[in-house]
Amino acid sequence: MHLQESGEMYLETIYILSKQGKAVRSIDVSEYMGYSKPSVSRAIGLLKTGGYVTMEKDGHLHLTDAGQKVAENIYEKHTLLTKFLVHLGVDEKTAAEDACKMEHVISDTSFSAIKKHAGWKEFSNPDAE
Repeated sequence: MHLQESGEMYLETIYILSKQGKAVRSIDVSEYMGYSKPSVSRAIGLLKTGGYVTMEKDGHLHLTDAGQKVAENIYEKHTLLTKFLVHLGVDEKTAAEDACKMEHVISDTSFSAIKKHAGWKEFSNPDAE
């Protein structure tokens, strides 16, 4: 199953919420993203079918290995592109919004080149602050 941008966003959201140390449910995803419960339910169903997410009987969501890989990749791109744009002088809000758009279309090759060109240590670990 090829993921659309929206699928990547859902996986990234589940990843971000799970990093906060609590169980993630569809309602948490709905609230975080500002989407309706039916929209989130449909998307989660598609992600389950695609093998990216599992759901326990109590409704807790978990990323599969494939889902985790996609989520980490998108999160890294978002985080590092935001930092890179801020470093170039873009304000934080605009940088984050632009990075959110760029993260879904930039190739791994171009992203690796940006990381290499920047050469900053903090780019090697988006969670190091």
